[in-house]
Amino acid sequence: MSRQDSVEFQNDHAPAVARELASELVDAGGGHIDAILLYGSQLHRSSPSPHSAWDLVVLVDAYPPFHSALSDSGHHTRSPSMLNLMGSILPPYVTAFEPWGDGRPLAKCLVLTRAQFQRAMGPRSQDHFLKGRLVQHVEVVWARSAEVVESVEDTLASARRETLHWVAPFLGDEVFDVSSYTKRMLSVSFAGEVRPEAADRVMEVWRSQEGWLESRFEEVLEDAAEDGVLEDLGNGRFRLAHPPGAWARKRRQLYFLRSKYRSVARWSKHIVTFNDWLTYIQRKVERRTGMDIPLTPAERKWPLLLLWPKVFRVLREGRRVGSDRELGS
Repeated sequence: MSRQDSVEFQNDHAPAVARELASELVDAGGGHIDAILLYGSQLHRSSPSPHSAWDLVVLVDAYPPFHSALSDSGHHTRSPSMLNLMGSILPPYVTAFEPWGDGRPLAKCLVLTRAQFQRAMGPRSQDHFLKGRLVQHVEVVWARSAEVVESVEDTLASARRETLHWVAPFLGDEVFDVSSYTKRMLSVSFAGEVRPEAADRVMEVWRSQEGWLESRFEEVLEDAAEDGVLEDLGNGRFRLAHPPGAWARKRRQLYFLRSKYRSVARWSKHIVTFNDWLTYIQRKVERRTGMDIPLTPAERKWPLLLLWPKVFRVLREGRRVGSDRELGS
């Protein structure tokens, strides 16, 4: 089936705003988008605020024609050649899509090619950035065809099965069920990234998608038991058949450390690809931690040089505030 003959897929069960944003984005992309996925707090309803963006993953067939179309439609101020470069370095890159102007819903888009998506979600991924977000509840909002949807869903299902490889070193010989497994999975995932999140954010995210997580990962654990990776102890309880040793744990710790370095390295790309990125980050940090983060004119002008003291304070104080809330709950 050719591109022209394929029948596009539209998810009628996705939130209306996400569908409308996807429709605008498809038009702006000039026919070079393969699929648009929705994830994050707006989908999970995990404490979104009026300023919360709609988190989208945008899979494109190739960067140059997509970026040219985006520029020609007036939806990005950077040159297509610059965006092509940003797409090739530590993919994905992040950009804002605001089809309706200030005060209306906007999309925060992770943009990458289908090939980059498959590598990032596979067992040999270079870091945890995309995988940590998309093993959670994800909805395909729009796709070029049903075949693309099937391919994307297969990639996501494979990534969920592969979670055992990076969670197992932190399980040891403990007994777990699907509930405790998914909590541990999110805890390991969040700890493996540089996030301005309070310590209680893991449980908030887990509760917001508890039913979805348990339905998907029950199958993951049962399949792993059939394959001999887990011991089925009955009543929905499992244990690792062969708990990984200290070296496996060390390897995973190094993987997450490398992921953190790559995540920090991506921050410099946001200046180029995300319009008014500093205001967006400021609002998100204040929303997630409850901290007031005023920025001086000098910090706004030279953020990569002057903001580091506040970055470290946010990472330290944000987790402490979350811990205090947990103890008081």
